Amino acid sequence: MSLPASEPAYARPAPVRRPTLAARTGASPYDPGETPLSRTRRARRMARELALIHPDAHCELDFTNAFELLVATVLSAQTTDKMVNKVTPTLFARYPDAVALAGADREELERILKPTGFFRAKANSVLGLSRALVERFDGEVPARMADLVTLPGVGRKTANVVLGNAFGVPGLTVDTHFGRLVRRFGWTAEEDPVKVEAEIAELIPKKEWTDFSHRVIFHGRRVCHAKKAACGACGLAKWCPSFGIGPVDPEVAVALVKTPAASDTE
Repeated sequence: MSLPASEPAYARPAPVRRPTLAARTGASPYDPGETPLSRTRRARRMARELALIHPDAHCELDFTNAFELLVATVLSAQTTDKMVNKVTPTLFARYPDAVALAGADREELERILKPTGFFRAKANSVLGLSRALVERFDGEVPARMADLVTLPGVGRKTANVVLGNAFGVPGLTVDTHFGRLVRRFGWTAEEDPVKVEAEIAELIPKKEWTDFSHRVIFHGRRVCHAKKAACGACGLAKWCPSFGIGPVDPEVAVALVKTPAASDTE
């Protein structure tokens, strides 16, 4: 069984092996006895494999400038990128920049944002960050982490998305997919996103952070799913201490691998 020829071949038949101890017992895949050097080497080998599995990895939010990406990333909380991409053309046609959005009519703004969920809170955030941009940054999105995280609704994850994809400043995007996978890989046992970011930054070269983040997120959306990972079709199986948490039979596993058209970006 294989993926359609028109789609990237995210599936890689895994070598035949027994499920790991963590998969069999539910123990943590993080091994405190693994040396930092060994963990770094394993992480970088897996990162190289991710680059082969996901050569098309990229930011899946549509944007044309830093302001659009900032707003789109804030709106992506608790919804899918695909839903945000349906809403933002209307939003930015009506409010193309920080000045326009800062003066938006709240009822109209909430009506536009309603399909993304939590629309009142999101309206508060985008209104607040737009006003802050106008008042403190002349309507322009700042290119520094220290400035970005002062904006309403903007944390390190959002700031890293903007820095990496709009300004070319390397950053690790610790979203739910990223955190889940690096813990499954046994690279960290941390749950706090800031601590996860700090630990993974020690393993992966800084120049690769942005692209690496995209690849991990792609893998989480397409292969290493939260509820049923496609272990038997995963190219990382050889090095993964969580191998076996999902089906190990290649025929079963490959059917779980999602293409972009069927991924949870919908």
